[in-house]
Formats: sequence, structure tokens, C-alpha cells
Amino acid sequence: MTELPNDRLAAAFQPHAALAADLLPHATDPGDGAHDTAHILRVFRNAMRIQAQEGGNARILAAAVLLHDCVAVEKNSPLRKEASRLAAERASALLSERGWTQSDREAVAHAVLTHSFSANIPPETLEAKILQDADRLDAIGMIGAARCFYIAGRMGSALYDVLDPRAEARPLDDRSFAIDHFPAKLFRLSEGFQTATGRRLAEERHNRLKDVLDQFLLEI
Repeated sequence: MTELPNDRLAAAFQPHAALAADLLPHATDPGDGAHDTAHILRVFRNAMRIQAQEGGNARILAAAVLLHDCVAVEKNSPLRKEASRLAAERASALLSERGWTQSDREAVAHAVLTHSFSANIPPETLEAKILQDADRLDAIGMIGAARCFYIAGRMGSALYDVLDPRAEARPLDDRSFAIDHFPAKLFRLSEGFQTATGRRLAEERHNRLKDVLDQFLLEI
């Protein structure tokens, strides 16, 4: 997997390029194209778009975006629900090494902890709500569909159950069949957005995601 050199990539995180240059080497684990630096940049752009409308501390938010996936746990790992807690602890340690105040470290760590769907911990600060919305926007729409199929390929899942693709006579099983992940999780995401701006953007992407599955089912 080829990624841009760190200095070129950091420039895309304006006006937080210096922060990005410092934290990007710690932002992801190599080898996961669904949680790579391209994902981090998309979430950053989503977050800054929401923050421009909703407010909040942009520096706290930028750091939380950059570090929200700093500990990688595979989707099929029994530790999956612990991923955001592990990432929050790692984020706090990294920022402590850089002299961040305790209150700022705690604000970043809380946003990282609560961004995860699997963790199911409600965000309490505006920055945490924005990060959760920004990350979930990247799980729906066309990008969300692409990431779903990418992860299914990595996990060795089939695209669909050839005898019952709509899961009309069987339980949903998104570990075995990629398109089961749409009703099992992805279609549910748009209901839980935290900010007005996030909800508006989510509605657009949710409709695109539904179109992807409709067209997929039509073709099979």
C-alpha cells in the first residue's frame, strides 16, 4: 500500500499541518486500507466542515481525529469493543509526551474513546460529538460501501448468500456475507448523529448507501 510522504500529507491538514506532521506517524497501523491515512484525512475534512457550523475547539478536534485510530484492532477480534479505549489511552500518552495539559489530553481522549460504534459510549463534549459524526460519515455513502467490501475481502467473507441475499429466511451474518453489513450496521448509523450539520450530511450519504445496495441486489 503506497501513501504520500508525511510532509506532503500533513499539508492537507491545514490549518493544523504542524500538528498533523507530528502525529501522523502515530495515527494508523500499516496494512489496513479502511483505516489508513486517507481515512484520517476524510474524517478530518468531515470534522472541520461540521466544526465550521457547530463550533468547538478545533485544535482538540484535530488531535482527536489524527489519533482516533492509533490502535488498530481487527473487526473480527474479540478485543474489537476495546479498540477505542486502547486508542484513547495511547492518544493521552502521546500528547503527554508533547506537553499537552491534562485537561486538553482528557478532552482528546474522551473524543477518541466515544467515537466508536462498537464501544457504545455516549459523547459528552462538542468535540467528541463532532468526531463521532465525522467518523460515521465515512462509514456510509459511496465511501462506506467501498470500505465495507474492502473489509469483507480482508476478512475472507463472501459478497452475499447466494440462496438468500436479502436475509429473508435467515439471521443477518455480516461476518460471512458483505451485504449483510448494510442492514446489520450501516443503515443504522444515520439515526444516531449528534449534530445538526452531521445529521444533514448523513441523510445525503444514507440515501446513496441505500442506492448502492438496491443496485447491487438488482444486478444479482
